[in-house]
Amino acid sequence: MNKKSISRPFIEYLFKRIQQDKGFAARMRKADNPATEYQCWDTLASFDINLEFTNQRLPFTLVAAAIARSDQVMNGDLKIGRALALAFDDGNKNEQAIARLRRLLACSDIEELFHILRPLIRLVQSRKTPAIDYISLLDDLRWFYKDSERVKARWAQQFYKKEDDLQQEDA
Repeated sequence: MNKKSISRPFIEYLFKRIQQDKGFAARMRKADNPATEYQCWDTLASFDINLEFTNQRLPFTLVAAAIARSDQVMNGDLKIGRALALAFDDGNKNEQAIARLRRLLACSDIEELFHILRPLIRLVQSRKTPAIDYISLLDDLRWFYKDSERVKARWAQQFYKKEDDLQQEDA
């Protein structure tokens, strides 16, 4: 399978299989825990994800666990930067939201990003924001080790985007 096109089929497979198989869903919920992530390796390997390299494996384990914990039944269209802003009442003006974004943007490697993003995704999911775009998130995470500054700039732009700009994009 082409590495460039792997995100969409992987995410679609997860949503479908998690709804059909409770045991699979339970294993995926543990995918972002270093002690139990091996339980999802069979799924990752079936998508030709190289398990030996952390920077290739962690994006998939993080997103798999996030999907398994979410109430979503299909991929959404809310980018992670925007989701963080919407998780707070006053959006991108909220000091906590800004602090969390800054901490996210300060990450220098995939392991650090993993430890910061995991609770951040749980926070966003707990606030019942619109459905997260996990395909976009996975693509961003896969690119992080190659071009982290570009990914971080994208997240900051999503976070600070005005409502007017978002409505124009939807039109």
